Amino acid sequence: MGLFFATFSALFSVVNPLGAMPVFLALTSNDSPGWRRVQLRKAAIYLACILIVFFLIGTYILNFFGITIEGLRIAGGVIISKSGIDLLRSKSSYSKGRAITKRVKEEALQKNDISFSPLAMPMLSGPGSISLLISLAIEISGFWEYAAIIGAIVAIAVTSYFILLLSPKLVRFLGESGISSLSRMMGFIVLAIGIQFIANGVVPMLKGIFVH
Repeated sequence: MGLFFATFSALFSVVNPLGAMPVFLALTSNDSPGWRRVQLRKAAIYLACILIVFFLIGTYILNFFGITIEGLRIAGGVIISKSGIDLLRSKSSYSKGRAITKRVKEEALQKNDISFSPLAMPMLSGPGSISLLISLAIEISGFWEYAAIIGAIVAIAVTSYFILLLSPKLVRFLGESGISSLSRMMGFIVLAIGIQFIANGVVPMLKGIFVH
Protein backbone atom coordinates (compact mmCIF):
# COMPACT_ATOMS: atom_id res chain seq x y z
CA MET A 1 0.00 0.00 0.00
CA GLY A 2 2.91 2.30 0.69
CA LEU A 3 4.18 1.94 -2.87
CA PHE A 4 0.65 2.46 -4.21
CA PHE A 5 0.15 5.77 -2.38
CA ALA A 6 3.69 6.99 -3.11
CA THR A 7 3.22 6.30 -6.83
CA PHE A 8 -0.27 7.80 -6.83
CA SER A 9 0.85 11.04 -5.16
CA ALA A 10 3.87 11.43 -7.46
CA LEU A 11 1.81 10.71 -10.58
CA PHE A 12 -0.99 13.03 -9.46
CA SER A 13 1.48 15.90 -9.15
CA VAL A 14 3.01 15.26 -12.58
CA VAL A 15 -0.21 14.42 -14.46
CA ASN A 16 -1.90 17.36 -12.67
CA PRO A 17 -5.53 17.02 -13.80
CA LEU A 18 -6.37 20.17 -11.81
CA GLY A 19 -4.15 22.21 -14.11
CA ALA A 20 -5.83 20.66 -17.15
CA MET A 21 -9.32 21.84 -16.14
CA PRO A 22 -9.34 25.30 -17.78
CA VAL A 23 -7.80 24.02 -21.01
CA PHE A 24 -10.27 21.13 -21.14
CA LEU A 25 -13.19 23.52 -20.65
CA ALA A 26 -11.88 25.81 -23.38
CA LEU A 27 -11.51 22.92 -25.83
CA THR A 28 -15.01 21.59 -25.08
CA SER A 29 -16.85 24.89 -24.63
CA ASN A 30 -19.28 24.08 -27.47
CA ASP A 31 -19.84 20.45 -26.49
CA SER A 32 -22.78 19.02 -24.56
CA PRO A 33 -22.24 17.51 -21.07
CA GLY A 34 -22.98 14.07 -22.51
CA TRP A 35 -20.29 14.36 -25.17
CA ARG A 36 -17.84 15.66 -22.55
CA ARG A 37 -18.44 12.52 -20.50
CA VAL A 38 -17.80 10.35 -23.56
CA GLN A 39 -14.57 12.22 -24.28
CA LEU A 40 -13.40 11.94 -20.68
CA ARG A 41 -14.24 8.25 -20.46
CA LYS A 42 -12.15 7.51 -23.55
CA ALA A 43 -9.36 9.83 -22.41
CA ALA A 44 -9.15 8.06 -19.03
CA ILE A 45 -8.85 4.68 -20.79
CA TYR A 46 -6.20 6.04 -23.15
CA LEU A 47 -4.32 7.61 -20.23
CA ALA A 48 -4.25 4.34 -18.27
CA CYS A 49 -3.21 2.33 -21.35
CA ILE A 50 -0.42 4.74 -22.33
CA LEU A 51 1.10 4.82 -18.85
CA ILE A 52 0.77 1.06 -18.28
CA VAL A 53 2.35 0.23 -21.65
CA PHE A 54 5.35 2.51 -21.04
CA PHE A 55 5.65 1.18 -17.49
CA LEU A 56 5.79 -2.41 -18.74
CA ILE A 57 8.03 -1.94 -21.78
CA GLY A 58 10.07 1.05 -20.63
CA THR A 59 13.10 -1.00 -19.62
CA TYR A 60 13.20 -2.61 -23.07
CA ILE A 61 13.13 0.84 -24.68
CA LEU A 62 16.09 1.94 -22.54
CA ASN A 63 18.05 -1.20 -23.40
CA PHE A 64 17.26 -0.86 -27.12
CA PHE A 65 18.57 2.72 -27.29
CA GLY A 66 21.36 2.13 -24.79
CA ILE A 67 20.05 4.72 -22.33
CA THR A 68 21.13 4.37 -18.70
CA ILE A 69 18.72 4.84 -15.82
CA GLU A 70 20.81 7.81 -14.68
CA GLY A 71 20.43 9.47 -18.08
CA LEU A 72 16.70 8.86 -18.02
CA ARG A 73 16.37 10.35 -14.55
CA ILE A 74 18.31 13.47 -15.49
CA ALA A 75 16.36 14.00 -18.73
CA GLY A 76 13.04 13.27 -17.01
CA GLY A 77 13.99 15.51 -14.11
CA VAL A 78 14.73 18.42 -16.45
CA ILE A 79 11.35 18.03 -18.15
CA ILE A 80 9.48 17.68 -14.85
CA SER A 81 11.34 20.65 -13.35
CA LYS A 82 10.47 22.83 -16.34
CA SER A 83 6.79 21.91 -15.94
CA GLY A 84 7.01 22.81 -12.25
CA ILE A 85 8.65 26.17 -12.99
CA ASP A 86 6.01 26.94 -15.61
CA LEU A 87 3.27 26.17 -13.09
CA LEU A 88 4.92 28.38 -10.47
CA ARG A 89 5.25 31.27 -12.94
CA SER A 90 1.75 30.96 -14.42
CA LYS A 91 -0.42 33.97 -13.65
CA SER A 92 -3.68 32.54 -14.87
CA SER A 93 -5.69 29.34 -14.75
CA TYR A 94 -4.63 28.58 -18.32
CA SER A 95 -1.44 27.13 -17.02
CA LYS A 96 1.70 27.17 -19.08
CA GLY A 97 2.49 23.87 -17.41
CA ARG A 98 0.23 22.06 -19.86
CA ALA A 99 2.21 20.46 -22.69
CA ILE A 100 -0.01 21.98 -25.36
CA THR A 101 0.83 24.80 -27.76
CA LYS A 102 -1.42 27.45 -29.26
CA ARG A 103 -1.35 25.63 -32.59
CA VAL A 104 -2.40 22.36 -30.91
CA LYS A 105 -5.27 24.18 -29.19
CA GLU A 106 -6.47 25.62 -32.50
CA GLU A 107 -6.29 22.18 -34.12
CA ALA A 108 -8.13 20.59 -31.19
CA LEU A 109 -10.96 23.12 -31.45
CA GLN A 110 -11.59 21.91 -35.00
CA LYS A 111 -11.64 18.22 -34.00
CA ASN A 112 -14.72 16.38 -32.89
CA ASP A 113 -12.82 13.84 -30.81
CA ILE A 114 -10.03 15.16 -28.55
CA SER A 115 -9.94 12.19 -26.17
CA PHE A 116 -6.58 10.81 -27.33
CA SER A 117 -4.92 13.95 -28.66
CA PRO A 118 -4.46 16.39 -27.05
CA LEU A 119 -6.38 15.31 -23.92
CA ALA A 120 -4.84 11.93 -23.02
CA MET A 121 -1.53 12.88 -24.65
CA PRO A 122 0.17 15.27 -24.13
CA MET A 123 -2.10 17.11 -21.66
CA LEU A 124 -2.32 14.31 -19.08
CA SER A 125 0.35 11.79 -20.01
CA GLY A 126 3.68 13.17 -21.15
CA PRO A 127 7.45 12.72 -20.87
CA GLY A 128 7.43 13.51 -17.15
CA SER A 129 4.95 10.82 -16.10
CA ILE A 130 6.43 8.30 -18.55
CA SER A 131 10.00 8.80 -17.30
CA LEU A 132 8.76 8.55 -13.72
CA LEU A 133 7.13 5.18 -14.40
CA ILE A 134 10.09 3.79 -16.34
CA SER A 135 12.35 4.75 -13.45
CA LEU A 136 10.06 2.91 -11.04
CA ALA A 137 9.92 -0.15 -13.31
CA ILE A 138 13.70 -0.55 -13.16
CA GLU A 139 13.73 -0.50 -9.35
CA ILE A 140 11.06 -3.17 -8.72
CA SER A 141 10.77 -6.87 -9.50
CA GLY A 142 7.98 -8.48 -7.45
CA PHE A 143 4.47 -9.19 -8.72
CA TRP A 144 2.79 -7.19 -5.96
CA GLU A 145 5.02 -4.18 -6.64
CA TYR A 146 3.97 -4.24 -10.28
CA ALA A 147 0.35 -4.65 -9.21
CA ALA A 148 0.58 -1.69 -6.82
CA ILE A 149 1.98 0.65 -9.47
CA ILE A 150 -0.51 -0.47 -12.13
CA GLY A 151 -3.26 0.04 -9.54
CA ALA A 152 -1.96 3.57 -8.92
CA ILE A 153 -2.02 4.28 -12.67
CA VAL A 154 -5.64 3.11 -12.92
CA ALA A 155 -6.51 5.20 -9.85
CA ILE A 156 -4.92 8.28 -11.47
CA ALA A 157 -6.97 7.72 -14.64
CA VAL A 158 -10.20 7.41 -12.63
CA THR A 159 -9.33 10.46 -10.50
CA SER A 160 -8.53 12.52 -13.59
CA TYR A 161 -11.86 11.49 -15.11
CA PHE A 162 -13.88 12.70 -12.13
CA ILE A 163 -11.87 15.90 -11.64
CA LEU A 164 -12.32 16.92 -15.29
CA LEU A 165 -15.96 15.78 -15.24
CA LEU A 166 -16.58 18.15 -12.32
CA SER A 167 -14.33 20.87 -13.77
CA PRO A 168 -17.20 23.32 -14.61
CA LYS A 169 -18.31 23.31 -10.95
CA LEU A 170 -14.76 23.29 -9.59
CA VAL A 171 -13.73 26.24 -11.75
CA ARG A 172 -16.77 28.25 -10.64
CA PHE A 173 -16.14 27.33 -7.00
CA LEU A 174 -12.39 27.98 -6.95
CA GLY A 175 -12.34 30.94 -9.31
CA GLU A 176 -9.31 32.31 -11.14
CA SER A 177 -7.32 32.99 -7.96
CA GLY A 178 -8.07 29.58 -6.46
CA ILE A 179 -6.96 27.70 -9.56
CA SER A 180 -3.85 29.87 -9.81
CA SER A 181 -2.99 29.11 -6.17
CA LEU A 182 -3.51 25.38 -6.73
CA SER A 183 -1.35 25.49 -9.85
CA ARG A 184 1.47 27.11 -7.93
CA MET A 185 1.26 24.60 -5.09
CA MET A 186 1.30 21.74 -7.58
CA GLY A 187 4.17 23.48 -9.38
CA PHE A 188 6.27 23.47 -6.21
CA ILE A 189 5.68 19.75 -5.70
CA VAL A 190 6.41 18.98 -9.36
CA LEU A 191 9.61 21.05 -9.22
CA ALA A 192 10.74 19.17 -6.09
CA ILE A 193 10.09 15.83 -7.83
CA GLY A 194 12.07 17.00 -10.87
CA ILE A 195 15.05 18.13 -8.79
CA GLN A 196 15.03 14.85 -6.88
CA PHE A 197 15.00 12.99 -10.20
CA ILE A 198 18.04 14.98 -11.38
CA ALA A 199 19.86 14.34 -8.09
CA ASN A 200 19.12 10.61 -8.31
CA GLY A 201 20.72 10.61 -11.75
CA VAL A 202 23.70 12.90 -11.12
CA VAL A 203 24.89 11.43 -7.80
CA PRO A 204 25.44 7.83 -9.11
CA MET A 205 27.20 9.26 -12.19
CA LEU A 206 29.58 11.31 -10.03
CA LYS A 207 30.23 8.33 -7.75
CA GLY A 208 31.08 6.23 -10.81
CA ILE A 209 33.50 8.89 -12.08
CA PHE A 210 35.32 9.33 -8.75
CA VAL A 211 35.46 5.59 -8.01
CA HIS A 212 37.14 4.91 -11.37
